[in-house]
Amino acid sequence: MQYTQAGKPLIKFSHCKKYIYSFSVPQSCPLCQQVMGSRKLEEAPVSISNPFTNGHQEKCSFLLRPTQGTFLREYDGRSDLHVGITNTNGVVYNYTTHGVQRDEAGWEQSVSIPLLQPGMFGLMDQWDKYLDDFSTTGAWLPQRYEEDRHNCYTYTLTFINCILTTEGKEPLGKDEFIEKYVVPRTRKASKYITLYRVIEERGFYVTDHPDDETNPPEGSAAC
Repeated sequence: MQYTQAGKPLIKFSHCKKYIYSFSVPQSCPLCQQVMGSRKLEEAPVSISNPFTNGHQEKCSFLLRPTQGTFLREYDGRSDLHVGITNTNGVVYNYTTHGVQRDEAGWEQSVSIPLLQPGMFGLMDQWDKYLDDFSTTGAWLPQRYEEDRHNCYTYTLTFINCILTTEGKEPLGKDEFIEKYVVPRTRKASKYITLYRVIEERGFYVTDHPDDETNPPEGSAAC
């Protein structure tokens, strides 16, 4: 299995009355050095949900990734983010200073937000045509690009609102869309990145009573 893009899987297991986060179960406990041995079913390690996905395997979705590098490696929480929309074959349509790009690679570590509810086959059948027709309008020519006012977010949100209008729904403002759909996922991703990097640097992370899988509380022991 390749971990280059997705990163190594994270797990959580218990020992010494602690929860220990790591990339794998060690032969001996990193706290007491005792051999781990066989595990009871209730003590078996559990996988931590990875908030990132290969965007090229997502259909009809909104994708978000760092403009440069990847979330797990280079992203510092302040760097610019780039967004796009996938067609039914995982090609990512995104707007840049070069106009609309159709990327078949480069979005292997993305935050993904599905834009269609299950069972919406009629709209899915028309999705690629809608996306192609929308992307070839004069609004998305390279010379129209403005970093602060007419950018990748403008492109994706305008398309999303076109789809909402087709469904007879109210359009979304940028702030509303970000707050409702983007922030919850990026917040989870940020917690996961922090945990991942601590484990990568120190080998494991220890907590007494985590309030969720990827957010060990303040004051817990980081080793």
